[in-house]
Amino acid sequence: MSVGGEKNLSQYFIAIVPPSPVYDDALEKKQYFKDQYQSKASLNSPPHITLHMPFKWKQEKENDLVQKLQNFTANFPSQTIYLNNFSSFPPKVIFINVIKTEALEDFYTHLKRFCKRELNLFNADYKEQPFHPHLTLAFRDLKKPNYQKAWNEFEQKEYKADFVVNKIALLKHNGRTWEVFREFNLQMETALKSN
Repeated sequence: MSVGGEKNLSQYFIAIVPPSPVYDDALEKKQYFKDQYQSKASLNSPPHITLHMPFKWKQEKENDLVQKLQNFTANFPSQTIYLNNFSSFPPKVIFINVIKTEALEDFYTHLKRFCKRELNLFNADYKEQPFHPHLTLAFRDLKKPNYQKAWNEFEQKEYKADFVVNKIALLKHNGRTWEVFREFNLQMETALKSN
């Protein structure tokens, strides 16, 4: 029997990491929250839209995880993500709002089912909340008075952007921060079929 079974476990989560210029724009806003509102926790991960909450996985079975995710994503077409203004989960979280399209909802539902059946993961959602896609700018270390000031600033601000998602990311915790560990390509709908 092995002692300290937690030792060989790493933390991962599944997300959409936007390409530039959305990526750079979101990173700039995260930095702004750090500078203006002393909230830097969101800088511990790249800008992203979470598709599956963090989970633990045995490092020696990492290749298995990667292979299964690769097989899963290969069945889904790329899609467009639409960002629209800012929103919040009081009293700590401020984010860029993601429009929940049918394609995004469909992908999420299939991923959640796949994670339960194939990976034995049952924590897809945050505290069993319904899927609410968003791109976090500030969260757990945003103090309540600063949340109020920041929300007063961002509540009426306009922000619109869109980007094509042609890959999904598996992020891994390195002990201090989250990094993109692997990316899985989605089908390109406009890709020419080979003869």
